[in-house]
Amino acid sequence: MALKIVETCLRDGHQSLLATRLTTKEILEVASDLDQAGYYALEVWGGATFDACLRFLNEDPWERLRLIRKACPNTKLQMLFRGQNILGYRHYADDIVDQFVRLSLHNGIDIIRVFDALNDVRNLRQAVTSTRKYGGHCQIALSYTTSPVHTVQYYVDLAKEVEHMGADSLCIKDMAGVLLPDDAYQLITTLKANTTLPINLHSHATAGMMDVTYMKAIEAGVDMIDTALSPLSGGTSQPTTEAFCYLLKGHIEDPKLHIAALDHAAEKLTKIKDRYLQNGTLNPKALTPNPNILKYQVPGGMLSNLMSQLKDQNAMDRYEAVLKEVPIVRQELGYPPLVTPLSQMVGTQAVMNVMSGERYKLVPKEVKEYLLGLYGKSPAPVEPWILEKIIAGQTPIEHRPADDLKPEFAGLKAKYGDLIRSDEDVLSIALFEKVALAFLEKKYHPEPQDTTDEFNVYIGGDSK
Repeated sequence: MALKIVETCLRDGHQSLLATRLTTKEILEVASDLDQAGYYALEVWGGATFDACLRFLNEDPWERLRLIRKACPNTKLQMLFRGQNILGYRHYADDIVDQFVRLSLHNGIDIIRVFDALNDVRNLRQAVTSTRKYGGHCQIALSYTTSPVHTVQYYVDLAKEVEHMGADSLCIKDMAGVLLPDDAYQLITTLKANTTLPINLHSHATAGMMDVTYMKAIEAGVDMIDTALSPLSGGTSQPTTEAFCYLLKGHIEDPKLHIAALDHAAEKLTKIKDRYLQNGTLNPKALTPNPNILKYQVPGGMLSNLMSQLKDQNAMDRYEAVLKEVPIVRQELGYPPLVTPLSQMVGTQAVMNVMSGERYKLVPKEVKEYLLGLYGKSPAPVEPWILEKIIAGQTPIEHRPADDLKPEFAGLKAKYGDLIRSDEDVLSIALFEKVALAFLEKKYHPEPQDTTDEFNVYIGGDSK
């Protein structure tokens, strides 16, 4: 059976390598070529793209989605959705989750890949219900990691549970690129024996061995793989799309993508990538394989964030020390998978531990909230001395965190009625309030441009 390919260069590829800085204009330069290539789906939205549009690029993420949809009429569009966190870094009320799913599908998304950083299925329920209600394809992703508690049986039990919840397909989300070839074969064959859901494998090339893992997964019968077009593949991104076209050519799994369309898109994307290399956004370190990731389990996006934090503090010489601290912090916090937002929490805590010279002297607010159960249930118990040191005297909750959240949508719509023009604007504010308000103010109430000097220069030049 032909293997299906999900192309990630327009989302995870540039999130992993370019700090999510591709502009809508740059994306549209290659979108129509990718639309002609014959992919199963293009991953184009979600993750950090929404935040980056508003915060750094002065772009409306909803408009980006609509433009990509218009440029790609032949291919399914896919997004990454952080369960109750949506695309943000905290839990949102159920009505915000519901509206975000509705409008994502309305504006052009076909497939919503939903995951929870802790694999706490309670945090998936609303997103799954809404995706099915509004007619989308719901793919539930299991955050893959290794630890004493993350066994094959652990993932089989999760797969059975999410199938019962109503998933249309299943994704193994190996965000750190730590899934070894033989482990992939065992995991996928066991899942295939225990669920009827189609299985998608998502990983990163960080450790330098993911092509082998993908081939073992294909041998085990995986239905879909995530790859990135060559200019934005490798390193902390995904394995290379074109490589699998050639590797599988003539085999029963041949995805039969149109190489000419891929080559055309790659030529354009190479020019774009070169600009980011020249301006320093693309750090060559992100392109270099790092097998030590198998020890540290640090995902590509987290690596680039760590580099950015240390660079801002002129402390790149502490990079290896921080990497070594990450798995220690992770174990102490109950082995959370290193995926957003837990990857940021663990990474920031590791940086603080190394830079302050005293472990847990400084603790981010988000880590304290995690310890209080506000992100869900930790996979393993947190070290008791950590709880005593950080949240002494406070009792973690045991129910679904969003059960404590009151509806937010109507209140935000009323509060900002003078500024907003659409329900999409309300959701932008719900996720990133200060950043979205600043963006929408500029969008809808731009300051008048003073053209007097330009006019005088023009007149003066013409009169001579």
